[in-house]
Amino acid sequence: MIPKETLIEWLKEIDKRLKRKITIVAVGGTAMTLLGLKLSTIDVDFCLRKEDKELFEKAMTKQFNKVDLFIDGYIFAEQLPQDYKEKAKEILRLERITLKALHPIDIIITKAARLNARDEEDIAAVAKYVNKKELIERFGEVVKTYAGREEDYQYNFDTVLRRFFSEK
Repeated sequence: MIPKETLIEWLKEIDKRLKRKITIVAVGGTAMTLLGLKLSTIDVDFCLRKEDKELFEKAMTKQFNKVDLFIDGYIFAEQLPQDYKEKAKEILRLERITLKALHPIDIIITKAARLNARDEEDIAAVAKYVNKKELIERFGEVVKTYAGREEDYQYNFDTVLRRFFSEK
């Protein structure tokens, strides 16, 4: 398990090796850990611009077993709206790295696509910070870009609404 402090120390080391400024957006459990919604994450997930991916990979140390890098808001099987970076919360600004965490609404949106048991635990932790109406609006923007079966994604999202937002 990887706590927030360990993630930040790792990023500080990477920051020293980078040649230029980049912005990275933590997603999934990594975002939740940085936002203080979980104590730790089992892997590291970041989204960054396509042109920054190779630069970041070259600067990374092999400290963690699994580091997933997503490109330009395309996370798992869906493309987040272009404003995902603006909606993300800034966590830390280093010399070259600006670290942000995905907005809780977008965390739910991305976790609803797969919706396994761990995703449901995470959604339960995030749901209290999310407005149901805003979540439904955001899903409407994202579902059109889903790369998998839209019916499956809609079913999962409806399940999320029933389980975590029925009283909101």
